[in-house]
Amino acid sequence: MKICIIGTGYVGLVTGTCFAEVGHDVVCVDNDPAKVKILRSGGMPIYEPGLAEMVKRNVDASRLRFTESTPEGVQHGDVIFIAVPTPPHADGSVDLSFIEKVAREIAGCLTQHKVVVDKSTVPVKTGDKVVETIKRYSKGKVEFDVVSNPEFLREGFAIEDFLKPDRIVIGVRSERAVAVMRELYKPIPAPLIVTDINSAELIKHAANSFLALKISYINAVSAICEASGANVIEVANGIGMDARIGRRFLDAGLGYGGSCFPKDLSAFIKISEQLGYDFRLLREVQRINSDQMDRFLKKIIETLWVAKDKTLGVLGLAFKQNTDDVRQSPAIDLCQRLLEEGARLRVYDPQAMGKARAVLKDRVVYVDSMDDVAIGCDALVIATEWPEFKKLNLARAKEVMTHPILFDGRNLLDPAELQRLGFVYKSIGR
Repeated sequence: MKICIIGTGYVGLVTGTCFAEVGHDVVCVDNDPAKVKILRSGGMPIYEPGLAEMVKRNVDASRLRFTESTPEGVQHGDVIFIAVPTPPHADGSVDLSFIEKVAREIAGCLTQHKVVVDKSTVPVKTGDKVVETIKRYSKGKVEFDVVSNPEFLREGFAIEDFLKPDRIVIGVRSERAVAVMRELYKPIPAPLIVTDINSAELIKHAANSFLALKISYINAVSAICEASGANVIEVANGIGMDARIGRRFLDAGLGYGGSCFPKDLSAFIKISEQLGYDFRLLREVQRINSDQMDRFLKKIIETLWVAKDKTLGVLGLAFKQNTDDVRQSPAIDLCQRLLEEGARLRVYDPQAMGKARAVLKDRVVYVDSMDDVAIGCDALVIATEWPEFKKLNLARAKEVMTHPILFDGRNLLDPAELQRLGFVYKSIGR
């Protein structure tokens, strides 16, 4: 099938590339000439495991190409995906200006029936607005369908999530659109949930909010574990083996971050408020998430007594493993708070150093090697759950540190091993 993807961020680029991988003919549109130039030249503007190789393979096979021209993309695609940003306003509501702009551009290019798909995460009833906008700005009476097809891609695992999803959700208004979407997703074996557009839009916000709730729940439990001498990992394993609960998203740490959970949770609270319901449970989820960082920072300050003029090594800057994304990153938040306390920072991340520089500027020392971060440090901090941090040379770290103190914000290391080596070791809920 011929597909157009408008927007080549994490969602759009992965979606377009994976559709090409299963055999579709894809044109990706982006209004950033620099990004289009990078993609055409074989470069990659984001880090996602396996994506660069997959893009190259499908470009070489002529199933994937990139353009700045929305008319070119719309003309090409029988199915047109909108995958543009939906950033938050200051009050937590969603800025839909990018969606509206793209809907107008699509409307001006329509000459025959197209299926227009909302892939961006949008508030319920956005589909109605897209329909209204396309009708208002289209040149003549051209038939079209609008579909909601929310994404459930985890950064760092996005290709796997797209090609082997738990489910595919499609919100539609016509059987014609159902047939097109079934054909589109035919190469991907997964349950297909066909529903109305409003329900499809709500599914995404409700799902992400529930996962954020699960993270905040185990973080709240971690505080009880610390107060009682219990081990949050053992507790999480025990409750996670219950099939009704499951073990995923029950890892205590610095709290959730990234471009999705904080934004989607705020948006769902605001959507609920606009519909007349005060979602107090989700407000508490936000408070617990904020408190978790406060508690960890307090742990660092109490151990060091004074952070000012202390040198701390920070391992991890991305908001999670397997990505270079630092948006709403707990690790970046922690760095900024430590800088406000007057600490000096040496930092390292396997993939996110470039994007972190744009935020932290020259206020920290960027180190090229994981094992060199510890040199001259009064303490080390693990802030992102990169698996390679488990292989940190702790014996060497102790030799080059001023004081052998380690704060593990992701519970990656073994407390008994750190104690054996003579470290002061502080983790979460243990």
